[in-house]
Amino acid sequence: MGKWRYGVILDAGSSGTRVHIYRWLHSDYARDSANETDLERLPALHTKKKWTLKKHPGISTFGDNPNEVGPEYLADLLQHALDVIPSDEVANTPIFLLATAGMRILPPLKQKALLEQVCTYARKTTEFLLPDCDLHIKVIPGETEGLYGWIAANYLLGGFDKPGEHDHGNGHHTYGFLDMGGASAQIAFAPNSTEAEKHANDLTLLRMRTLDGKSSEYKVFVTTWLGFGVNQARKRYVDSLLEASPKAIELPDPCLPSGLNVTTTGHPIELGSDEDLGKAPHLLGTGDFPGCMSSTLPLLEKDKPCPDEPCLINGIHVPAIDFDVNHFVGVSEYWHTTHEIFEMSHKDKAYDFHTYQERVLEFCSQDWDKIQKGIKDHTWGKKVDETTALEVCFKASWLINVLHEGIGVPRVGIEPIKGGHNGTKEVLDHAKEKGYLDPFQAVNKIGDVEVSWTLGKMVLYASSEVPASPKELAVGFGSNVPGIPSDFQYAGGKYVKADPHDEDDDWHDNLFKDSPRRIPGLVIFILIVCVVLFLLCGRDRRKSFLHRALHPFTRHSSSLKRRRGFGGKLFGLAGSPSYERVLEGGEGAEEFELGDVDSDNEHSDSSEGSRVGRTSGWATPQIKAGFDPTPLSYFDNPITQGAGLGLGPPGVFSNAIGRGGLISRTDSRERLAGVGSSHRSRPGSPTRLRSPMIPLKESVD
Repeated sequence: MGKWRYGVILDAGSSGTRVHIYRWLHSDYARDSANETDLERLPALHTKKKWTLKKHPGISTFGDNPNEVGPEYLADLLQHALDVIPSDEVANTPIFLLATAGMRILPPLKQKALLEQVCTYARKTTEFLLPDCDLHIKVIPGETEGLYGWIAANYLLGGFDKPGEHDHGNGHHTYGFLDMGGASAQIAFAPNSTEAEKHANDLTLLRMRTLDGKSSEYKVFVTTWLGFGVNQARKRYVDSLLEASPKAIELPDPCLPSGLNVTTTGHPIELGSDEDLGKAPHLLGTGDFPGCMSSTLPLLEKDKPCPDEPCLINGIHVPAIDFDVNHFVGVSEYWHTTHEIFEMSHKDKAYDFHTYQERVLEFCSQDWDKIQKGIKDHTWGKKVDETTALEVCFKASWLINVLHEGIGVPRVGIEPIKGGHNGTKEVLDHAKEKGYLDPFQAVNKIGDVEVSWTLGKMVLYASSEVPASPKELAVGFGSNVPGIPSDFQYAGGKYVKADPHDEDDDWHDNLFKDSPRRIPGLVIFILIVCVVLFLLCGRDRRKSFLHRALHPFTRHSSSLKRRRGFGGKLFGLAGSPSYERVLEGGEGAEEFELGDVDSDNEHSDSSEGSRVGRTSGWATPQIKAGFDPTPLSYFDNPITQGAGLGLGPPGVFSNAIGRGGLISRTDSRERLAGVGSSHRSRPGSPTRLRSPMIPLKESVD
């Protein structure tokens, strides 16, 4: 295995399937770089928004045609995962398809056929790690979905890794979790010590593993209420209206805005339809929100027998909730119903029953014509359409009743919390700044990460890949009994030693493996930086660089033409005289190397990296290393004396501005060897010791 571990989960819901991809550091590497505090934490998982992809409709629609689920449905989702995960890690990457509400309604035989086809197609077309279809491809019950959601919420909030910073009293440091979809609703929380002992048989034992190999155990109560999601609750509500007035054609509905007429399924009435002709009943909105609250209250079915006290909703046993220490976060419909309209300008602010109810009452009391105008004017944001507006009043009343009448969440702003903090003042504070200490807080993201039960599943799997310390038990969950219960569900991961030669952390690997589409943008950025540096380096250096760049494409005897206009100004050559380099004949001319000569002396003579004999000037001959390790100063060097000043014997500088203004000084290697050489490159050349600048040197000394 490489340095990074990846995991893929397909959340197969009722309306569509969404692929989630997560990444975490291999436990070997994570432990090497961890301090003492980090070793006591769970593996750190990461994800990105672009790693998520959803496809409609739900996978359950292929129940009658399971053979089509692969090429017609799964292909795009699997390909998306393959595009994200490095090819050499695909075989090490586990993949899960976990189906929820939509698949639960299919007959068992259709479920089995569809899930088998999913596993067959994934194994045939990909190399993802899929050792056990029964473990990786299955329908999960609502309780398991709620437990995974509880793990995800506490993982993101820090309830696991930083218990000291989340002490709610009496040693309690975890948060409760509420989830509501279209068909069902879930609740998961860790009861206080008294209730946990009293209802031990009703709890689920959850075991995870931190980086140091030690187990951490939690005892969590989880239950689900099937039929108590917003869509199923609405259906039961309309059925109750029809049963109460079986012969009525027009049924007054206080949960719809005044003046709105819809079918019993919630759709607009079309001309010529049975509803329009009076042959089928339809709903007429009255805009009476208090009446809506009263009408939806019986849907909680709190009057059902409770065989195991205490019970909350539908006669289902739930241990007593101590809101002094149990603080809940709600996702899905809890978030959308409280924020899509009524909290548009108050995102992430604490849920306040009093304020929320006022806003709902104001909205739902408006005529439908006025609401339609507000939708066109985007009064409640661009995401609010007519469908959202006609459903939100019922959803709001249902949510309020479930929270406060069903679960018993205190009405912050109206009811005091026994032994707790004063939530009235804190309702105006930012939820994150308070540490989510309200009895209930609707959330969508925590730390820019969506609160999804899929994250909880992958956290459990990643922790199971950490090597266990001696005598530590397996990672997973089951009945609340010591050891490994008979119904224990293993997380599925196992420890495999990392490749010590893996270099996935190199920048070039991350650059090309993670997302090849970023490369063009990176190249453009580098080019921009190069242009900026080029413009800032000065005219002389630009000139030198340009000459070097153009040199391979021009003849040595050709002159560098003067550039005119903006281009010439840009490269610092406009208005400058053109120079012609002329190499005199002789052996020294053949030894001249332009590549080893620079117009700027970037290394001082005192520096260790200085080149021997480097001087300024394009036509300066290169002095070979090894000739004389002691560089001469300007005044000690007889060749440079009087250069550019028109000084010196006529034999040396007969014309100071000749050859286009450039003093060309080219000598052969024999002349550089010193006076007294038997060979000269030019007859009649004066000796260097007769330079007229010698007296100046003496006066300086």
